[in-house]
Amino acid sequence: MKVLACNSNRPLAEAISQYLGVDLTKASIRRFSDMEVFVEILENVRGEDVFVIQSTSYPANDNLMELLVTLDALRRGSARRVTAVIPYFGYARQDRKTGPRTPISAKLVANLITNAGADRVLTFDLHAGQIQGFFDIPVDNLFAGPLFSEDISINYNGSELVVVSPDVGGVVRARALAKRLDADLAIIDKRREQAGVSEVMHIIGDVKNRYCIMVDDICDSAGTLCNAAEALMHDGAKSVDAYVTHGVLSGGAVSRVMKAPLEKLVMTDSIQATESVRLTKNIRQLTVAPLLGEAIKRISQEASVSSLFD
Repeated sequence: MKVLACNSNRPLAEAISQYLGVDLTKASIRRFSDMEVFVEILENVRGEDVFVIQSTSYPANDNLMELLVTLDALRRGSARRVTAVIPYFGYARQDRKTGPRTPISAKLVANLITNAGADRVLTFDLHAGQIQGFFDIPVDNLFAGPLFSEDISINYNGSELVVVSPDVGGVVRARALAKRLDADLAIIDKRREQAGVSEVMHIIGDVKNRYCIMVDDICDSAGTLCNAAEALMHDGAKSVDAYVTHGVLSGGAVSRVMKAPLEKLVMTDSIQATESVRLTKNIRQLTVAPLLGEAIKRISQEASVSSLFD
């Protein structure tokens, strides 16, 4: 087995390699003067089982191109099997047509990864489960639920908890976490009364005098989370925390989180934290390196991955 890291999240790749007890494969991934991506694998990979670790986060197009070129280099280097390990799968929110003449970009990216030379994909908390069906190769989709439930159990000890879905689309994810924690479930229904007017939040469920745990897969602008936190506190919640798998945190998201009535925003390191994220007191990261490392080990040994969540 060989583990190779592209440039999007080197700290996570190094933590995974440390968990596995293998050194990262030497490779040169750089740019020409016109910013074309050039990849050179500096070790023999013929007949090897190779895992390429690369989140396609910001800058999404550059990181995706790095992954594609690396996959092609490994295929031409006669690797026996190549697994694309994508902790954060960019373009996942474009999983369906949202209007006339719009793309399904998640399917396009799936085709690109397959045609570039990936034999299988290992990813983490896909935005939409049906994206697995966009690939014609095996896909293992890991979940953050066990990681979150363990951290919540340590910090709250099951006291007056209610798990909150910040929108109707995330109910399945929130229900699964609530079941793990043996906690109640609440749902936030947001409605925009007219274009350009902020959403009105309707809370389905009892949150008064309860510790609210919002759970979501992606936090991008943080607008939904912060508005939801304000609505929950207005309805009498004792405190509000948020657990998010992928902290995209674009634009003014970090300052928005700092000002919001959120005690903590807890997210995984599927995307490398920026300096502003690291310095923000109410943002904390959980590492997914042991979970991804164990999944990589099991794939290499042809063992069960799904039993990780039993």
